[in-house]
Amino acid sequence: MDDLRLEPLAPSLDDYLELRRASGLTPKRPDQGAPALTNSWTWRRITDATGRSVAMGRVVGDGGWYFPIADMATRPSHQRRGLGRRILEDLLAEIRAKAPEGAYVTLLADPPGQRCIAAWASPSRRRAR
Repeated sequence: MDDLRLEPLAPSLDDYLELRRASGLTPKRPDQGAPALTNSWTWRRITDATGRSVAMGRVVGDGGWYFPIADMATRPSHQRRGLGRRILEDLLAEIRAKAPEGAYVTLLADPPGQRCIAAWASPSRRRAR
């Protein structure tokens, strides 16, 4: 990750929509994407030297006991470099640090992302602590 930076921020709306499309996730419209950016429990993005988001992931949860991880996406030009794993590990670390005892983590994915989930975690639902 020499020229890349992991940040605890949401991508821009344009980057969010483009990352979903480019990575093979179901495309979304701006009116669908905008609430995702503001109504999530936490975000992670990886930006390149120009500030463009090249990977992202978020936790949608309620902050109490349920923490679904969603929108894990990486631009094709940056795939197979461990960026998704880095984002997932950072999201899980924040859940472990802030979630109450007994919290549940669920990984959600469109069909293209289900292969990654199988590689990252089995079973796909685990206790955060």
